[in-house]
Amino acid sequence: MMTSKNWLGFVKTRFNQYAVYLFLVLILLLAQLYSPTYLQLTHMMGVLRLASFMGMAAIGQTIAILSGGIDLSIPYTISFSYILAAQYMAKTNANIPQAILACAILALLVGVVNGAGVCLLRIPAFIMTLGVGTVVRGAYMIWTKGTPKGYTAPLINDIANRSLGPVPYIVLVWLVLGTVAMIMLKCTPYGRKIYAVGSNARAARFSGINTRAILFSVYILSAVAACITGFFLIGYTGESYLDAGSSYDTAVIAAVIIGGTSIQGGKGSYLGSAAGSIIMVVFTDFLQIIRMSAGLRQVGQGVLILLLIMMYARESKVRL
Repeated sequence: MMTSKNWLGFVKTRFNQYAVYLFLVLILLLAQLYSPTYLQLTHMMGVLRLASFMGMAAIGQTIAILSGGIDLSIPYTISFSYILAAQYMAKTNANIPQAILACAILALLVGVVNGAGVCLLRIPAFIMTLGVGTVVRGAYMIWTKGTPKGYTAPLINDIANRSLGPVPYIVLVWLVLGTVAMIMLKCTPYGRKIYAVGSNARAARFSGINTRAILFSVYILSAVAACITGFFLIGYTGESYLDAGSSYDTAVIAAVIIGGTSIQGGKGSYLGSAAGSIIMVVFTDFLQIIRMSAGLRQVGQGVLILLLIMMYARESKVRL
């Protein structure tokens, strides 16, 4: 028979497990109260369209945080891949393979450098990825001379802006990538090794897991996810501009943590990160609906992030 103490522990565990989804429902209901058309299908599909880009970027950040690290180079990698994709596509579908190759090379370079710094040089992930991100930003400033040029190809524009029935194509792309990420993390030996390394890297190493190889691959995957995000983001905006990924810096981390992934690693899921991505977009949209100024919106987002992170990350020590 379950005692009152055990019952309270059970309820607390379940609440923490499903809090992100309850909060998403709550904020959607509040938005509906302020705007009676908010939950209409066309508007919600527009929300999901925006959330899809953050959700794709969150794939890499989820994997990095689950492994016990973090990737602060993601927004800069998004920006550079966005610029490269626009420049190489140049409004022509025939140039899409060149753009994919350029973004793939960028992903490999960023991922290898981050992985080498964290795994071989033993530089803390926070410092290494922040430094690499700064270098990447400097690189695309030099590459563009401060004035990026280029336009998306019609096919990528259609994927980012058109729909299959009511569902945007980009949401379907996100669904496929997210499903692959969830299967990889939950149903493969590689995914289980990521959780093991994030939970206790030393124990994982003693159990025979090549922790360096796992961490190295994690940062390559994170860079690949960031480049995919930038590649499709240019399809949404159409024209290239600087710092397109700047809005994904703290927001992506917040989406992952809000979704229940422990900042210490080893606990969480991409499904939660996907819900966290939707929450971040819906909350920003909600603040605009109630006509909150840009400065107050920033404050509101910061308060939301702090409250939800405190709920999920009460550990006394945070590993960066």
